[in-house]
Amino acid sequence: MKDILSKLGISPNHDGTSTGLKWSGQGSNSIISFSPVDGGKLGAIKTTSESEYNHVIETAQAAFKIWRMMPAPKRGEVVRQFGEELRKHKTSLGRLVSYEMGKSYQEGLGEVQEMIDICDFAVGLSRQLSGITLHSERSQHRMYEQYHPLGIVGIISAFNFPVAVWAWNSALAWVCGDVCVWKPSEKTPFCAIACQNIMATVLKNNNLPEGVCCLINGDYRVGELLSRDTCVPLVSATGSTRMGRVVGAKVAERFGKTILELGGNNAMIITPEADLNIATVGVVFGAVGTAGQRCTTTRRLIVHESIYDRVKENLISAYGQIKIGNPLDEKNHMGPLIDQDAVRMYLSAIENIRECGKIVIPGGVLSGKGYESGCYVKPVIAEVENEKEVVQTETFAPILYLMKYEKVEEAIQIQNNVPQGLSSAIMTNSVREAEKFLSHAGSDCGIANVNIGTSGAEIGGAFGGEKETGGGRESGSDAWKAYMRR
Repeated sequence: MKDILSKLGISPNHDGTSTGLKWSGQGSNSIISFSPVDGGKLGAIKTTSESEYNHVIETAQAAFKIWRMMPAPKRGEVVRQFGEELRKHKTSLGRLVSYEMGKSYQEGLGEVQEMIDICDFAVGLSRQLSGITLHSERSQHRMYEQYHPLGIVGIISAFNFPVAVWAWNSALAWVCGDVCVWKPSEKTPFCAIACQNIMATVLKNNNLPEGVCCLINGDYRVGELLSRDTCVPLVSATGSTRMGRVVGAKVAERFGKTILELGGNNAMIITPEADLNIATVGVVFGAVGTAGQRCTTTRRLIVHESIYDRVKENLISAYGQIKIGNPLDEKNHMGPLIDQDAVRMYLSAIENIRECGKIVIPGGVLSGKGYESGCYVKPVIAEVENEKEVVQTETFAPILYLMKYEKVEEAIQIQNNVPQGLSSAIMTNSVREAEKFLSHAGSDCGIANVNIGTSGAEIGGAFGGEKETGGGRESGSDAWKAYMRR
């Protein structure tokens, strides 16, 4: 992995604060990044101290005064160049994502491709930012609505998508005229440093201030600096519902804005009208992909009673073919959980399932050659009622809950009867059932899919969810408006 780090401009012992090309971390604490793939140490970085944080904010404020005066299409040209650099580094960055986070190499490449795609989207958007002209009630007057950049956008990202979600936010914020300060997950700091290095080079090549793209590193205490700072008008935070409650409250206290992308508890409904081959593929990919560590992971499967046994048999057969191991080996379907804390939560959930349900495919932690990190686990399928606490609570692991229904209205009610509201899906060839699911009386989630699984997102659409998922929207459609003031 040293050669990959070198290609991305990273030394094994990196300071953890950046306002561009200068790394100046002098914090007393350090973060050591260990790969869940083999337990290997990527390196150590120093966390950002409060004085360094203040310097970053001052640098970002100075950069904003310059950046906001550039015409939006010219800002888009800088983002285009960033996308081109990502294309050059796609293989290296994809491998780093896979190794530091633990997702499959193909998923790592896919995540970098998402970054490239949002850059392409943002370049087009840079020529489409617009307000509207309104008819005034006053004679010989015109009335306009205009959008102006906010200033500094704080971005707090999670380990499971260590680079893509930052890019969703930053690419849009940049073309809108904002500058960004990024606090990545302390579990994947080197992915963030690699992205920072790439963008810093682009800024330098264009003689632009380094404060357009800033990086701070550390635990929740560094994130709190962003949440409390009145100089940061918008904080976009991705993570658990628990984290979102804290960030949302602190930002709200100062009347700041938030984009919150929090927990998911996503369900798929399979009706008698479904193509079960398509459904099986959708379930397995949605439930097992990224070892169940996606906010859009399929966690609940709601199956019509007439096909329930058949669906269960199909899943038992499919799960028996899943290969678990080093995610950089493309023959494997599933890699490790992120760390030992995640393994403990996984095991705790299994114990809770035993008390209230029936385990169909047992789990467990894998050991032996290739599993030395202790983070590799088996995917689990269990029959548990939707109302049980273990089902109502999101567990970031490959655990799938099965349940039956009689009528599609009941299935939709079960699907909606959780605190979270991110993604949802129905498998059916009935237009009537699909339209019912998509109607105002159907799924209450931010994302509703028909004949495709719950996981994943398209750049062109606004990504986000309702209820305890936070209500924020990122990426496509008119999500750009959140990064501007009207």
